[in-house]
Amino acid sequence: MERFRNNLLGIVVCLIIAIPAWLLGKVFPVIGGPVIGIIAGMIITLFWTNKGYAAAGIGWTSKVILQTAVVLLGFGMDFGVIIQTGGQSLPIIVCTIGIALIIAWVLHKWLRIPSKIATLVGVGSSICGGSAIAATAPVIDADDDEVAQAISVIFFFNVIAAVLFPVLGHLLGFATNSGNAFGIFAGTAINDTSSVTAAASTWDSMWNLGSQTLDKAVTVKLTRTLAIIPITLILALMNTKQADGEAKNHFSLKRAFPMFILYFILAAIFTTICIHLGVAATAFNPLKELAKFMIVLAMTAVGLNSNVVKLIKTGDKPLFLGATCWVGITLVSLLMQRVMGIW
Repeated sequence: MERFRNNLLGIVVCLIIAIPAWLLGKVFPVIGGPVIGIIAGMIITLFWTNKGYAAAGIGWTSKVILQTAVVLLGFGMDFGVIIQTGGQSLPIIVCTIGIALIIAWVLHKWLRIPSKIATLVGVGSSICGGSAIAATAPVIDADDDEVAQAISVIFFFNVIAAVLFPVLGHLLGFATNSGNAFGIFAGTAINDTSSVTAAASTWDSMWNLGSQTLDKAVTVKLTRTLAIIPITLILALMNTKQADGEAKNHFSLKRAFPMFILYFILAAIFTTICIHLGVAATAFNPLKELAKFMIVLAMTAVGLNSNVVKLIKTGDKPLFLGATCWVGITLVSLLMQRVMGIW
């Protein structure tokens, strides 16, 4: 409680910025509240360089609130539904995640992109945008500048995908009497949920499909999101093992395991059990909504702690990395759908 009181001023500052950012994100879902929050924070910090007593609370929000939001995201997971309807897309998801992580590793070595930036952009592109970055950043000890840069790169290609993919789908000859093929394409090739839903909803509107495409795309997206669990655990093991190797050459599994990921898994399991016992899935909507708001709150804090001038000066390589991952994921998704006879 004492720590909370010490951080109160910084938390209040973040809330004052995050609440309007969250509301604006609902009006402009393609952009989304987290991006609006992080941009607002970055602009404000250009003029508010000395944050004084608020600094501790802002730092606390960007770390602890972020991890708590990831835990609450687990209440949006029903493993049963995902297993039933996500099997068709699983080979595509595995391949798109694999190609993005390979590209991120290769370009990290070739262009000497900092490893943490490369990791964040790689997992953000391949799994689920801001949520994956939120889950990964504490595991690899990424700082706020690195998180902000990765979020900015992901956002840029999210907007392009949301606008371009419905047109691209039509040009490529996706079926217009069903939302199956385009739903899988949107769910596997677009990283952030807001842009997935925007593109899928546009396709439904274009061809009067009700919510066929949207339902398919969201289910595929939830299946992708599960990859957060193994990816973050592997990164945690690698990160701690490397640190121990440099220090004592002693590896501790207990220290490596990020507890908030365990809580995320438990939340998903709890949700699945409750739904199968007859509890309506909508009962968990308030927790899911709270998780979304807390991500906006945390991203606002990240923006307040970021050096926008530095981000612009060092942004060319991460942007190229994001573009390469995005193109690679798109091509692999299309190729796999062709091979599997979906498209």
